[in-house]
Parts: sequence; structure tokens; C-alpha cells
Amino acid sequence: MDISQTGVLYPLFTKTLVYAMFILLGILVAVGLLFAVSYNKLVGLRNSAEESFKSIDVFLKQRYDLIPNLVNTIKGYTEYESSTLEKVIQARSAAMNAAPADKAEAEGQLAGTLKTIFALAENYPNLKANEQFMQLQTTLTGLEESIQRARRFYNATVRDLNNAVQMFPSNIVAGIFGFRAMDYFDVPEGETQNVKVEF
Repeated sequence: MDISQTGVLYPLFTKTLVYAMFILLGILVAVGLLFAVSYNKLVGLRNSAEESFKSIDVFLKQRYDLIPNLVNTIKGYTEYESSTLEKVIQARSAAMNAAPADKAEAEGQLAGTLKTIFALAENYPNLKANEQFMQLQTTLTGLEESIQRARRFYNATVRDLNNAVQMFPSNIVAGIFGFRAMDYFDVPEGETQNVKVEF
């Protein structure tokens, strides 16, 4: 090989090397942006799911605060139903003290006992006519609807987070930074069945 060929090849080799470096740098920047976007999306979804769970807690706390008033109102009209009222108080206590993983099941049991109270009221016309009872029942019904809406919103945000944690390419980022799928706030099986009231 003569010197004239080497002089021509060197600039060509250098030019190719510079192009390859720019392409590699572009790929690294694109991957970095993909990681940053995925990470930020995962953080936003996790925070949204946690916030929506907190909004469920707000409605549940309002329901917990309402239950003693409801029980006290009913006590004056139903002398022989103390076991039903005790079950409501026990279910309320269990739901208030439930761990986050057991919250949905405890809430389902509480909702079931509340249904028995309103079914029980059907046998006491004076109770059904009581203005305070009617107001408490209306408030509780509104809270139940708010809880259902909040639960649907929470489950939707959990679904979005779980999809991002499990789908490519965000699953790689989720695995690296420790993002985990969250549990849904499911309707317990007992809550979907009819209430049985025995006298």
C-alpha cells in the first residue's frame, strides 16, 4: 500500500468513526429520554393511586363517624335487636383497624351489616318515620355512592399503574426502580349477595 492510499483512507475512516459516534450518542440520548419519561409516568401513576386510596379513606371516615349516631337512633326504637347493633359496631371497629391489605374485606363486612340495619327498619314503622333516622339513612346512602365512585377511580388508577409496571418498555424501568403492582379495592363476595334478615 502506498502513502497516497493511506492519506485517502484515513479521513474516510475518521469521518465514519465520527458518524458512528453521533449515531451511538443519539441512541443513548433516546434511551435516556425513554427511561426518564417511563420513570416519571410510573411515579405519577403511583402517586395518583395512593391519592385516590386516601380519598376512599376520607369517605370511610365519614361513614365511621356516622354509624354511632345511626345506632343510637335505632336503639330507642328497637328494644330486641341489640345483637344486630352490636354486629354493626364490631364491623365498624374491625374496618377502622384493618390493615390496608385487609381493608376491602373489612369494608365489605361493614357494608353488609349496614344493609341489615336498613332491612331491620322495615319492621319498625315508627323508626322509618323518624326524621333523624331518615336523614342519617340519606346521608349514609350518599356516602356509599361516594365510596363506590372513589373505589372505581382508585381501581382505574391501579389498573393504569399495573399496566405500566407490566408492559414493555416501562416494565424495565419499573423493575430497576422497584415499582410494584398494587392491589385492587375489590367488592367482597358477600357485598354482592342479598341480605338475609332473620327475626
